[in-house]
Amino acid sequence: MPPARPRFATLDETHDPARVSWVASANGHADFPIQNLPFGVFRRAGSNEAPRVGVAIGDAIVDVAACHAADCFAEESERVHRAARACAAPSLNTLMALGAEARIALRGALSRLLDESEPVHLRQTAQHALVPQAEAELFLPVQVGDYTDFYASVHHASNVGALFRPDQPLLPNYKWVPIGYHGRASSLVVSETPVRRPRGQRKGPNDAVPTVGPSRSLDYELELGAFVGTGNALGSTIAMPDAETHLWGVCLLNDWSARDIQAWEYQPLGPFLAKNFASTLGAWVVTMEALAPFRTALAPRAEGDPAPLPYLAAESDAAFGALDVTVEVWLRTAAMRAQGLPATRLSQGSARDLYWTFAQMLAHHASSGCNLRPGDLLGSGTISGPAPDSRGCLLELTRRASEPLTLPSGETRGFLEDGDELTLTAFAARDGAVRIGFGTCRGEVLAADA
Repeated sequence: MPPARPRFATLDETHDPARVSWVASANGHADFPIQNLPFGVFRRAGSNEAPRVGVAIGDAIVDVAACHAADCFAEESERVHRAARACAAPSLNTLMALGAEARIALRGALSRLLDESEPVHLRQTAQHALVPQAEAELFLPVQVGDYTDFYASVHHASNVGALFRPDQPLLPNYKWVPIGYHGRASSLVVSETPVRRPRGQRKGPNDAVPTVGPSRSLDYELELGAFVGTGNALGSTIAMPDAETHLWGVCLLNDWSARDIQAWEYQPLGPFLAKNFASTLGAWVVTMEALAPFRTALAPRAEGDPAPLPYLAAESDAAFGALDVTVEVWLRTAAMRAQGLPATRLSQGSARDLYWTFAQMLAHHASSGCNLRPGDLLGSGTISGPAPDSRGCLLELTRRASEPLTLPSGETRGFLEDGDELTLTAFAARDGAVRIGFGTCRGEVLAADA
């Protein structure tokens, strides 16, 4: 008998591919149809309004607190009212702390409110709570207290390891334990925020002594980030069967990396200044419920690989713990913009190719008794696949700049240059389900401070 789908991978009426919205732009929208309804934080651009929680629907944003104030949820449960009131806050943390059932209830209520079958008077009322995305300013959706970045792609780990340790690309622990490091929450920025090239200490293989200056090897890392919901108390753990309860939603994540600084500083304790200058988050958090149609198993492990230890194993996670999400990287240089050329795609990969699921990352994180809190962020690490065009960073794509990419403008890139605009996108699509997306995660590289 096949394992049952986990609670948060169960399909219901909100996933119905026949469902359409009275918000016309949502129907056929590549990212934000009514089957998605991702959460973010916004206000009207140029206003002094307080930021508050909104939900993307087509080309618009639903002001959830405004809907609640206008009695759009009058017939809904007290759980929906409590969740909607939490959306007046300037981040998703208050809503996250209410737990998974509050999120599920609110998403269901919003799906009903935005359905074309909703009574005309409620549609007209809710219409006043719509803000065009083009007229909105977006903020970090979550106030992240702690950020842990994992290293969950075996292809990325193998490719990078082969560049530095040809005789032993993967260290012995990799296939036994989810590897991660503690990132810097204070330098997380929302999509569209420019990123300044960092300065730091570098020492090349032919340099007699290190020097200090702007990074010459600035890179991106194509990742997904998962947010923790209710978390656990200090000293307690989270069992694998319960891990899904603590995963709130997923967003795009670019963990910018200064490879020359990283190469000099990372031994023996790992990344530090090479990673802490900026990490960019997408503005929209796709809930675990919206991703339910796209849950699947991870790509098979290589023959002879060890099975996950018991605390990292659950039948439902083995069958449905992975996300069948396509991830892409797009680059547009200053010269390309000047010539009117569109962004060019550098790579396309899949989150199915990760070696560990987000549930395993979360369960491992808490296995020591570490307390995870609402809004904590778990990064997947660079998502790379087995094919050369599925590699999720320039370090891999160009083999440390030894094989530079040639762009449509005639320029070449080993690593990022000032003026480069880097965009991450992601979407989930399969037969029998409506495609949903994550929006964009974009940042332009600025020159280092003088």
